[in-house]
Amino acid sequence: MNIKRYTVAALIWMGLVGWYVYAYVTQGSMSIDLFGIPMPSLLIAIWIVIPIFVLYLASVAHMIFYSIVGTFRLRKYEKDYEKFINAIVDAYLGKKEIHYTFKTERYKLLGALLQNSIVYPKSDMVEKINNEKIDKVLELIQKIKNGEVVDLKPYNLPSDNELMIQNERNRYKKGQISAESILSNSTKYDERLCKEVYTDYVKTAPLSGIKKYKNYLTKEALHRILSRINADENILEISNEEILELFAMLELLKKDYIEIATILSKGGMIPEQRIKLFETLSEENDDAMDAYLYTLYDLEMIAPANAILDNSQPNEYQNFKAYRALKECGQNFSIDMFI
Repeated sequence: MNIKRYTVAALIWMGLVGWYVYAYVTQGSMSIDLFGIPMPSLLIAIWIVIPIFVLYLASVAHMIFYSIVGTFRLRKYEKDYEKFINAIVDAYLGKKEIHYTFKTERYKLLGALLQNSIVYPKSDMVEKINNEKIDKVLELIQKIKNGEVVDLKPYNLPSDNELMIQNERNRYKKGQISAESILSNSTKYDERLCKEVYTDYVKTAPLSGIKKYKNYLTKEALHRILSRINADENILEISNEEILELFAMLELLKKDYIEIATILSKGGMIPEQRIKLFETLSEENDDAMDAYLYTLYDLEMIAPANAILDNSQPNEYQNFKAYRALKECGQNFSIDMFI
């Protein structure tokens, strides 16, 4: 109840009670002793009103006390609400660890659910939430998805955060930051982004740059490097030793060596270098033997290829043996059909 209204009503009630007693009951006076202390003589009407006034004071004190308690409780809810909004913002931003301590039971439950869940905004979420913090974050996320560059510094996101990676990717694509700048300051960026950038970088980079940042080499980047060997554009001169150095950076399988061999067969690497490269590889790794055989047959080096097959086990290199048999029968098929 509103204390001001209660006070006005109480005063009116006390006035009416006092007036009624004085006007219709008695206009006399009396004196009483309170704990042995004689009180001054007052009208009986006033003595009737005094207990009502004391009750009024007690009730007002009661209301003030619980109003203060309610205010503190409401402040707890308001603080928890703000924390919950911040937790939602952190969840939308993709923060991996969300730790908030809630004081109220309801928000403890909601907070526990949120901290143990992954929350993503809908990709087509355009309606306003009517909360400034959340709406601002949703707008930033949408801009990043649309390829725009936004300021994420106020949110202190780590470099491996998905939004940070995409935002830096957008910066790179818009030319606001170069591949060289990212790779030379790689500690500021996520490794995945560095590898993506390196894959673009090797399209035109000199050999010195390729070797400088080879820690970010991927199979795709390796393919692009190899395709530049003696190419018409962005030509790259590289020795077998340097190629093997790059190969050592990756875990290559049999299919990877085959794919590399086909790339080199379509490129400009001279035959002697190709043969020597895969000969060296096959001596170091049995998984490269298929690529070596492919290279020999692709270059019509029939004798050394047949010698390898003759010295192999009956169940080995069945595809190349089939190719040899068909070739001996006068059937000319592309070696690419047998890999």
